[in-house]
Amino acid sequence: MALAGDTIRLKCHFKTFDGQSVEPTDVKLFIYDINKQLIEEFILDDSHKENVGIFSFDYVLPDDKQEIIFEFRGLYNNKPILVRDSVKIQFN
Repeated sequence: MALAGDTIRLKCHFKTFDGQSVEPTDVKLFIYDINKQLIEEFILDDSHKENVGIFSFDYVLPDDKQEIIFEFRGLYNNKPILVRDSVKIQFN
């Protein structure tokens, strides 16, 4: 669990069905609340790329949410490819 107001590093690894790393285009990061309502959207570029298919983004957790869902989305071979996960937020 992460603390409200803290900076976390969101990370994803885009892979094919057989586990090969791939380079998607038009990579974006979407942040949703637990009701699947979009909170924020970010366009990612090469400054967010760590290696082939691996992207990361430093994000400040909101004070008014108990959980967020994050989704990295791009295009590979003209088809959507995405990674989605969630972060539980606690206020101490």
